[in-house]
Amino acid sequence: MKNNKAGDMQNYLDICIASQQLTVYAGGSEVQSYPVSTAKNGAGELMGSECTPTGWHKIRAKIGADQPLNAVYIGRRATGEVYSVDLGKQHPQRDWILTRILWLGGLEPGKNRYGKVDTAWRYIYIHGCPDELMNGDPESHGCIRMKNADVLDLFNRIEAGVKVYIHE
Repeated sequence: MKNNKAGDMQNYLDICIASQQLTVYAGGSEVQSYPVSTAKNGAGELMGSECTPTGWHKIRAKIGADQPLNAVYIGRRATGEVYSVDLGKQHPQRDWILTRILWLGGLEPGKNRYGKVDTAWRYIYIHGCPDELMNGDPESHGCIRMKNADVLDLFNRIEAGVKVYIHE
């Protein structure tokens, strides 16, 4: 999957909101699947909706390659903190973004790109979260949350530019 060409539809990520699953396809075949948590508010593209955007996207940036497992990010920058249950208790209101960030950019003008529906401008990511929050339910604020070991594995499997299809 590392040699993905932007136009190569044999290699892509499929995110199913209904089943809360992310599936990696390489060479047209399923190679890996992970549980995810999408938005508590369901599917939708509008800025401020806290919904998970649907349609075709691409990984516009991979962030955090040199960071440890459970590294904490704010504004796409590592804070130097490493998440623990105790740190979580100290900051109960944080929307934790951990380990790695795969920043999504929409590919469909008027649906998930440009204006009030732009996925990148909404800062929608695939990212790690506290593993204890991964219970099979949609509970994010729009992003696609993953267990930390899973997002690290995914990060190492793909390159920036890979296509991502998000659907109900």
